[in-house]
Amino acid sequence: MNEAIEGLFSLKDKVAVVLGGTSGIGQAIARGYAKAGAAVVASSRDVEKVDAMGREFELAGTPTLRLTSDVQDRSSLERLCQETVRAFGRVDILMVTSGVLQKTPTADMKEEDWLRVIDINLNGSFRANQIFGRRMLEQKSGSIINTCSLTSFVTFNEVTAYAASKSAVVMLTKQLAAEWAPHGIRVNAIAPGIFRTPLNSHVIDLPERKAALLPRTPMGRVGNVDELVGVAIYLASPASSFTTGQVIAVDGGFLAKGV
Repeated sequence: MNEAIEGLFSLKDKVAVVLGGTSGIGQAIARGYAKAGAAVVASSRDVEKVDAMGREFELAGTPTLRLTSDVQDRSSLERLCQETVRAFGRVDILMVTSGVLQKTPTADMKEEDWLRVIDINLNGSFRANQIFGRRMLEQKSGSIINTCSLTSFVTFNEVTAYAASKSAVVMLTKQLAAEWAPHGIRVNAIAPGIFRTPLNSHVIDLPERKAALLPRTPMGRVGNVDELVGVAIYLASPASSFTTGQVIAVDGGFLAKGV
């Protein structure tokens, strides 16, 4: 029985690509996938960080590749998918954590800033899902995991573009889950609560922001990025074989709290 349970959450012989996998949430998940037995390609735009993660995995005996990519550059994502398949024969897991957050009064926001946030968070997720999804359709198997946000469900002050993009990622996830389920592909998403990352530390560390956020979180603290690894492994593993089209909030109870 123990072996069977362990197998449910094992990623042995799986190939995972983590976009945004060299820092913050993506880095924690990439490391978790490696510990669960997968070959892991942690990719981002930063060459030095990609090399550092590659060295870390190589020293630990984790099969990997050192490949940069940019969710705003379709050709880089196509190359990432092609090189991964060339090296490992397949790609089983795509985890998309790349994103950008901009806090600006909506009336003052420049259109180019709006378009940049939408392009990275929503269009970037679409590009990655489509490119890797095509390969998974050929394989007739795969798990795609997107990253949403608490702002996919509730409002946060002065992050309108971010909230709009992350709300749209919810429906992108559900649409693809329904369309691709008959072909053996599962598409889900994680909605992190309040976690300190390089993406958002400049916002959540503002005294007024912290004073507003922590009382709304029943657990009364900011999350540690390692606390997202379990759900990411679950959604990538055989344990979630009948789970698709879901957005799982890991938020310390934030969305459950009322008056």
